[in-house]
Amino acid sequence: MSRAKAGEITPAIAAVAAKEYLEPEFIRAGVAAGTIVIPANIHHHALQPIGIGRQLTTKINANIGNSTLSSCPQQELAKLRAALKYGADTVMDLSTGANIVQIRKLIVENSPAPIGTVPVYEALARAKSADKLTGELILEVIQDQAEQGVDYMTIHPGLLYDHIPLARKRLLRIVSRGGSILARWMQKNHCENPFYTLFDRILEICAAYDVTLSLGDGMRPGCLADASDEAQFAELKVLGDLVRRCRAADVQAMVEGPGHIPLDEIEMNMKKEQQLCDDAPFYILGPVVIDCAPGYDHITSAIGGTLGAYYGAAMLCYVTPKEHLGLPNAEDVRNGVIAYKIAAHAADIARKRPFARKRDDAISQARADFDWEKQFELALDPDRARELRREAIEESSQAGGKPHGDDRFCTMCGPDFCSMRISRELD
Repeated sequence: MSRAKAGEITPAIAAVAAKEYLEPEFIRAGVAAGTIVIPANIHHHALQPIGIGRQLTTKINANIGNSTLSSCPQQELAKLRAALKYGADTVMDLSTGANIVQIRKLIVENSPAPIGTVPVYEALARAKSADKLTGELILEVIQDQAEQGVDYMTIHPGLLYDHIPLARKRLLRIVSRGGSILARWMQKNHCENPFYTLFDRILEICAAYDVTLSLGDGMRPGCLADASDEAQFAELKVLGDLVRRCRAADVQAMVEGPGHIPLDEIEMNMKKEQQLCDDAPFYILGPVVIDCAPGYDHITSAIGGTLGAYYGAAMLCYVTPKEHLGLPNAEDVRNGVIAYKIAAHAADIARKRPFARKRDDAISQARADFDWEKQFELALDPDRARELRREAIEESSQAGGKPHGDDRFCTMCGPDFCSMRISRELD
């Protein structure tokens, strides 16, 4: 679904329009303008396309992938299944350890959702050292991943050699893995960022396979002390220029956004991206709004993600409870996806997206009817709702609660204090 084909209503455009309750012409116009992207590699045969843009429902991404210390192909497939089961719209394979190609092949073959990667990770794994990276190796990896069916790729062409001194002023300097690798390479070789100098050749590969570029934020702030600083916005300005080069080459592009941002700066950040990047879809990590809650960063970041989506972010990259602590497992993936489904859904309701509240109104009716099974079916995580209901009943029984003839109450209120039972008797 390249921008070159945006003048027609393709099957991908029609499919996205149907999911979004919008006219195909609306989607077509957004793709043509570059404000909507449909990541859809011509070799991803299992793909069910989605659209990403602030005019559409908010999408969420789940990161999976192994590390040099943990996981294997089967564990990554389990993470993929968890991400898809609980509602991830896209999945990124961020593998950095062994079996990178095998893992990605399995993920692409088994995912109806668009798959993203960060090619510099595989390039570094092949080179064994950042000092040994070459431009030709980077292009080779991008070509190989495109051949394999990757729908979108995060690259970091906006972090330039002149930006490195700005990072030295920061508390945490560069927290982006890709950004730090490239900064070290540039400083070691006294050369410009190869993703920047080779950008036209990268565009040629992407155009050939309909790969969408996700222009990465190598200078994203990794703590509140570094938020909204000169380094972050210097890179964002370059990314805006690169968005325009993508559009001229008929390559779809979105822009990645900040990591740790105070709540009161989120609106400004969203609007600044729209201005500098000509309203390219904004794909944000969080933002994490406080730094002091390790173990709960799926919550701290979902708070920021809700506000980010409300002010125009198109896709939210989830954060799991293991953020800053370790490699997430399948249960962490579940918790991260659900936290971000909540964030995206809350923003869509507030933005009055078509039929966004339909599910909420239906579950409210089920609550009024004391229809527990319907409530479970409509829940974002039916399994968790059933688990907690069953647990509550068991705990009540163990505490000596008397069996009751019906279940038109929960164990918090019981039959005598249930407000909905009582209020039904109002004249």
